[in-house]
Amino acid sequence: MKKEYDVIIVGAGPAGSMAARYSAVQGISVLMLEKDRDVGYPVRCGEAISKGGIEEFITIDQRWISTPINKFSFISPGGIEVVIPLEEQGYILERKIFDYALAESAAKEGAEIQTRAYVYDLIIENGKVSGVKVEIAGEKKEIKSKIVIGADGVESRVGRWAGLKTYTDFRDMESGTQVTASNINVDQNTCYFYFGKDVAPQGYLWVFPKGNNLANIGLGVSGIIGKKKSALSYLNDFMDSKFPNAPVLTRVAGGIPCTITLEKIVSDGLMLVGDAARQINPLSGGGIASGMIGGSIAGRVAGEAVKMNKLDHIYQYESDWHNRLGKRHKTFDNIKNGIFHFTDEKFNNIAKSVAKVEVDQRSIGNVFKVALFNNPSLMLDVAKAFFKK
Repeated sequence: MKKEYDVIIVGAGPAGSMAARYSAVQGISVLMLEKDRDVGYPVRCGEAISKGGIEEFITIDQRWISTPINKFSFISPGGIEVVIPLEEQGYILERKIFDYALAESAAKEGAEIQTRAYVYDLIIENGKVSGVKVEIAGEKKEIKSKIVIGADGVESRVGRWAGLKTYTDFRDMESGTQVTASNINVDQNTCYFYFGKDVAPQGYLWVFPKGNNLANIGLGVSGIIGKKKSALSYLNDFMDSKFPNAPVLTRVAGGIPCTITLEKIVSDGLMLVGDAARQINPLSGGGIASGMIGGSIAGRVAGEAVKMNKLDHIYQYESDWHNRLGKRHKTFDNIKNGIFHFTDEKFNNIAKSVAKVEVDQRSIGNVFKVALFNNPSLMLDVAKAFFKK
């Protein structure tokens, strides 16, 4: 490694790899540092994404597709199941292979990648971030850069070190846990979502098939609820009830910030992307596609700033992100807050109403229209989110 780069990215997830790729393609020097031994590990993700979310950035490769998804199943607390055809093809990924492919796409554009590189602090000179302090193979190094991009996940320390307010109120932080289990006999092309106070209060539980009767089964519950009964306890209860003999292959847990993007995601010499910037859909908790979008915007703007020799250009990233997805995420957050306290009776009534609609007329947007029918202001948000062309 050199002693200085134009851009250093901390974290090699989807957001980090896109930031590396979209800055390196402009011919500048880029280094991406990953603290774990392997890119894409550990996987703390349901692994679901839309076809469009992938194709914007990379050609689909069947090696990292577990199974295609074309239906959405809504299961109410009373056991009423409503199946909804998806308007756009979806996929459950093999994240380890997918993340490798994204990192490889950055390397092909000239980005250098170093794993087992633990960034333990930033270099700050005259109030500006100007590099990182990193430990590699037991040796501590200081590597200078014009710009640092923090893609170090929901627990991001990079932003805090730079003085950005990265705190998320526990009421906006879901406690999440997931297992990957075998012998799960469900339709392999359907994503299942369970709702209700006994399953996942103020949240939802998912069953995402991965082919060959494998599935990711997990849930997220509000931080308030999680203090009373853990997410793991809710998941164990569900597994005991629905899949009592299913062998569990992996277990993961962590916080899921279901909130809007941080107020500030840029400071002098620093940009935050992906989970570190809270670029997560507040309604679904999904962040793969939005993280890639955020990373690509940050990488492009960082490259422009270096080439123009105008480093304050990185502040353009905030408005570019806001115009692309930030405003939409605020709309999703309003919808989330509208359904946050739905009772089991309300969920059952939604399922009954949607079940009366012909299958080919059902859509996820129509589900939210039914759910928020008596809330005119949120109906406008639903229209913005699901029906705006």
